[in-house]
Amino acid sequence: MLGGSPVHMMWSNMYNPDRPTVTRRVELRRILALFRPYTAQESLVLVCILFGALLGLLPPLFTMWLIDRAIPAHDMHAVGIDVGGMVASAVIAAAIGVYQGYLNSLVGEGIMRDIRTSLVNHLHRMPLSFFTETKTGEIMNRVSSDVDNVDSVVTGTLVSIVTNVFTMVTTVVTIFILDWRLALVALAIIPLMILPLAPVGRRMYGIRKRTREKRDEIESITQETLSISGITLIKSFVRESFERARFYAVGTDLMKLEIRLAMVGRWFMAAIFAMIVIGPAIVWMFGSWLVIHGGLTIGAIVAFVAYLGRLYTPASALAGVQVQIVSAFAVFERIFNYLDMPPETEKPDAMVLGSVRGEITFDDVHFSYSPDRSALDGVSFRVQPGQMAAFVGPSGAGKTTITQLVPRFYDPQSGAVRIDGIDVRDVTLASLRENVGIVTQETYLFHDTIEANLRYARPDADPAEVVAAARAANIHDFIATLPAGYATIVGERGHKLSGGERQRLAIARVLLKNPRILILDEATSALDSANEAAIQAALVPLTEGRTSLVIAHRLSTILDADVIFVVEHGRIVESGAHEELLRSDGAYARLYWKQFRDRAAVEAVGT
Repeated sequence: MLGGSPVHMMWSNMYNPDRPTVTRRVELRRILALFRPYTAQESLVLVCILFGALLGLLPPLFTMWLIDRAIPAHDMHAVGIDVGGMVASAVIAAAIGVYQGYLNSLVGEGIMRDIRTSLVNHLHRMPLSFFTETKTGEIMNRVSSDVDNVDSVVTGTLVSIVTNVFTMVTTVVTIFILDWRLALVALAIIPLMILPLAPVGRRMYGIRKRTREKRDEIESITQETLSISGITLIKSFVRESFERARFYAVGTDLMKLEIRLAMVGRWFMAAIFAMIVIGPAIVWMFGSWLVIHGGLTIGAIVAFVAYLGRLYTPASALAGVQVQIVSAFAVFERIFNYLDMPPETEKPDAMVLGSVRGEITFDDVHFSYSPDRSALDGVSFRVQPGQMAAFVGPSGAGKTTITQLVPRFYDPQSGAVRIDGIDVRDVTLASLRENVGIVTQETYLFHDTIEANLRYARPDADPAEVVAAARAANIHDFIATLPAGYATIVGERGHKLSGGERQRLAIARVLLKNPRILILDEATSALDSANEAAIQAALVPLTEGRTSLVIAHRLSTILDADVIFVVEHGRIVESGAHEELLRSDGAYARLYWKQFRDRAAVEAVGT
């Protein structure tokens, strides 16, 4: 068994679903760092909060002056001033609140955009192994649903904390100025609101993590069953009832978790709301005693009770916010775990691979996808510039793996892959892949126009170059017959087109890229004879003058290859030209004559 490299072993541990994933707790300073680009806006928010908190102190004071001074003195002018002060402070506070809301939205939506962009950009730089070992639904859930779930934290919760703190501090100072004895009674209630926060938060954190994992499962099922390929499979096997039951079962598990999450701390929150009523009642009782004994005015106690709303409401809100933050940390943890995954790497001093001749060398290459199974075992070969090299052999022999090491979709555990004598690990990824073009059996097209799909290879190509590439790929005449021509939308994954049409578009796209090295991974194996002939004709200008690595299922398509490599069990067991290998009467000859007999048998049945 081959020993995996440390990096490969790390990937196996991280993305193997049968192994536990190591996660790190999120630090608050990392969340706060998200606000750094918006320092100016956040400063204005703090100013708005301060003025809003100060303005909120005025209505109870005007109420106290109205009761204790203006009304007893029968002074309507003073009444007008006090009432006008209440209205003016409320209107100004409302206007400031609107502006603060705009700033909150600006900062919050900006942070959401930044998180999504960072996450998607990081995922684009992840190795191919990550995507082969992670469910698409889970990835989509992290990018969309998880980011949406932290929206309330970055747009409202942190601002709410600051607002409530400012409100409480200014209120505490004011009530102590009014009467220190009542202030002490009022503050005695607050610890009862705070003490149970830690256990409630811990329990909510655990349940929240499980709900996110269950949502990943739902997202994965949705992605798999509602794609074109998935829904076709379901209908063809009449599995609608099974899929409904499977989705219902997972949805039920999520429902139970969400109910538990909703009920966590429910009695605690109920007690807090009860304190909001009990606290003022106690103050009324003690304050009434002070009024009766001449130690306080009625207006002062009315104002004091009004201030209690500015004290207890923020305190209860802070209690709820703490629980929300602890819960949101579970979501932040999932996002940051993705952002902390190591992307594809290149050496700090990696050189730019300029224009290449196209010589490809494998030097004793060993590679395995997992420590317990070897995919390539000491593969060595050389392809001269401009040659067409074909790889044949049974499924699972390692043919596709060989071609995926050339653009560094994977790196070998030992040995080296070289282009023009340069180890591909010594050059930048971008410059390496700019020299490589790939056409696979499963052609992928975006849900966009034909022209946009072609220009994906080279956005700056002029219209004449686009048409020239389509002509060379034998697809221009077909495009010309479409009502919208090159502006035709190809549909999801190009399903509005036939397999042969999609394949020729893929060939035209690579022609537009004009790479020096070409990889064809069974580009015609899924097509009928007529389409295969059309594709073969389109491949002639594509392979001309380029170094081509061709994986062939039908040996008839690679008879003219300069060199043919026979791959079995991760090793190259034979190599040479077609006639030479037939004369050797080895593994290639057995493959060839078997296909010839199978084809002859099929043709005989057809006649």
